[in-house]
Amino acid sequence: MKKKLVVLTGAGVSAESGIATFRDADGLWEGYDVMEVASPQGWRKNPELVLEFYNQRRKNAHAVKPNPGHTILAELEKYFDVHIITQNVDDLHERAGSTNVLHLHGKLFESRSTLDEKLIYPIKGWQLNKGDKCERGSQLRPNIVWFGEPVPMMENAIEETLQADIFLVVGTSLVVYPAAGLVDLVPEDVPVIVVDPKLPAVRKRPNLHLIEDKASTGMVKVRELLLEKYL
Repeated sequence: MKKKLVVLTGAGVSAESGIATFRDADGLWEGYDVMEVASPQGWRKNPELVLEFYNQRRKNAHAVKPNPGHTILAELEKYFDVHIITQNVDDLHERAGSTNVLHLHGKLFESRSTLDEKLIYPIKGWQLNKGDKCERGSQLRPNIVWFGEPVPMMENAIEETLQADIFLVVGTSLVVYPAAGLVDLVPEDVPVIVVDPKLPAVRKRPNLHLIEDKASTGMVKVRELLLEKYL
């Protein structure tokens, strides 16, 4: 029976493929104040701006490809029962071949009703426009968890974390909560591996492996470690 490898991924994994992040630019995201384009207040104030912002993000995501950080995680399914919990909204994990991906903060290529959040629709292409409505007649919005909104998939993520045989953190600064709190829920006897060029503060524990590297090259080291020590 394969060991369960639970992986928490963040913006650093997608950044190497060309997906912009906002935390490296003083709260600006591609020139936008993040609260203007990723909050319920921003949506109420200027829905056209929010729709255009995510249209451009989708257009960008269509143009990029998975990098070795993504593909190695997919390859590890040959040896481990891999479950990815990602803070990223793009589909690069899936495009690389990963089959168990939980998106904590929503999905870029989905829209949902502003009237009933359970009404979710795939977005074909990259555009979602004013006037695009759900079956109940309300405007569609990006299916993204914005700042100030609850994280509905958090309970599932906690359940996965508690069942981990190995817990891997890749490309996240561990400052966005509640996602960052998952590492503190990992059972004490479970190995924890952290990969990031700027290693986040993680409390000392048995079997803690810190790899100060970007996702693409750091995952090469992780693969070697996993296959040699934990297979």
